Amino acid sequence: MPDASDNSPVTRVLAQVAAGDHRATDEFFGLVYGELRRLARSKMAGERVGQTLTPTALVNEAYLRLIGTEGAGWQTRRHFFGAAAEAMRRILVDRARRKHAEKRGGARRKTDLDQALVVSEPPSPDLLTLDEALSRLEQRDAQMSRVVKLRYFAGLTVEEVAAALDTSPRTVDRLWRGAKAWLYREMSDD
Repeated sequence: MPDASDNSPVTRVLAQVAAGDHRATDEFFGLVYGELRRLARSKMAGERVGQTLTPTALVNEAYLRLIGTEGAGWQTRRHFFGAAAEAMRRILVDRARRKHAEKRGGARRKTDLDQALVVSEPPSPDLLTLDEALSRLEQRDAQMSRVVKLRYFAGLTVEEVAAALDTSPRTVDRLWRGAKAWLYREMSDD
């Protein structure tokens, strides 16, 4: 059931799409494209230099997956962006798995010598390790896992996550801190 308090333009267009208005589908993509690109850029900011997947390609692939699997099943803006974040996560994890496959050279990595000599920021966490730890967290505490997915992969604020999960920002903040500590320990052990 749609959230009556969510009267964003995206939610209104989703209602039109659900009602069978085919023109609304084009309007919908126009409304969400910029935010999807921002989300994709933030997810890819920690990727290695020389990455062949661009934020635009990630957005396009995620959108095609979403349209192909759920169609107009989203009820609100938050619901759509949660699904989009999960789709982007799956795409990035699938790519990481393919890159680590034995037939592709296993764990060997190409290194640009110029980039190797420049130390600008700490390396991003290994996406496969994060995915495995997040799967274990989901079995241990599904609510904590949802908070991580919405905060980290969807880029939602604490307040937006609270609204999406129908809980208080204080609870989301507590779950987020706990999840980060738990994931850090899990990923450090790996």
